[in-house]
Amino acid sequence: MGVATITGKTIIKIIAGTVNTTVLMMTMMLVTIGSYALWDSKQVQNAADSIQYERYKPTVENQGLTFMELASMNTDVFAWLTVYGTHIDYPVVQGQDNLTYVNTNAQGEYCLSGAIFLDYQASSDFSDFSNILYGHHMEKNAMFGEIGNFEEKGYFDARQYGMLYYDGTEHGIEFLAFVQADAYDGTIYKSKIEREEDKQEYIDRLYEMALHTRNRQITTSDRIVLLNTCSGFSTNGRDILIGRITDEVYDDPFYVEEMDIIRKIFDVDGPLGFWNDAPGTMKLALLFLPMFALMLVAALIIRPRRKNWPDWPMNNKLTTPPL
Repeated sequence: MGVATITGKTIIKIIAGTVNTTVLMMTMMLVTIGSYALWDSKQVQNAADSIQYERYKPTVENQGLTFMELASMNTDVFAWLTVYGTHIDYPVVQGQDNLTYVNTNAQGEYCLSGAIFLDYQASSDFSDFSNILYGHHMEKNAMFGEIGNFEEKGYFDARQYGMLYYDGTEHGIEFLAFVQADAYDGTIYKSKIEREEDKQEYIDRLYEMALHTRNRQITTSDRIVLLNTCSGFSTNGRDILIGRITDEVYDDPFYVEEMDIIRKIFDVDGPLGFWNDAPGTMKLALLFLPMFALMLVAALIIRPRRKNWPDWPMNNKLTTPPL
């Protein structure tokens, strides 16, 4: 076999090896980028999950002590909201304006999912007639992502109550209407409604726009809360769940003790609680290292066997490549 033939085979082998290596590296790079994008999206979702705050929820047992810990971290924290039958179970904050907590969480840290916050013009003791609470419409039932579900009458009918904690005391919420409105509707987004006739006009407007109501009427002596979030029905659409604050604290008909056990496994003090507090780089390594190992093993296993490959088709005794 001539020198030129051997040299040609060598060049082919080098080119083939380079191409295969490049393809493998590009594949690994694309998989890594895609995996990081999924991981980053998951991190945003996890940050919005109510389980992140469950350790701070005020209960009869802890008498609000854990809630006070959160309030000491961020003095804008002043209340807690729970909507029975949903994942809405969050601390409530109030900023100097309605932009602060759009991308800041209840711990005062930058976070795309933001926090549940009360309109900055409202009184923090919920003594106003109308009290608007804002929250992002997140996927996978995070933040106010489930408010839009109340558009379905069966969903609305089954979920009548919630809990609002403030001033060291639990209060009930009785949800009486579901409204879809425009974000720029000044007849809905109003604070400090004082006169009786203005309150009645506001109530009439709510019922005029309501998709669903109950047979219990809102009155001018009530204090109402409006849980407000984005809607998909129009560009500036908003979904609003409306309830009134009561002194009676209602039982949660959806409470399941076994779910508490499952959620506590991932709590900070639970056996898998380390995941919540692990640094982002550690989580990234834990996610990606096994994937890289599997890809390398797979590359070794499925690598084509090329013994005698350079002899084909130059060796005219062979009609097919050796496999």
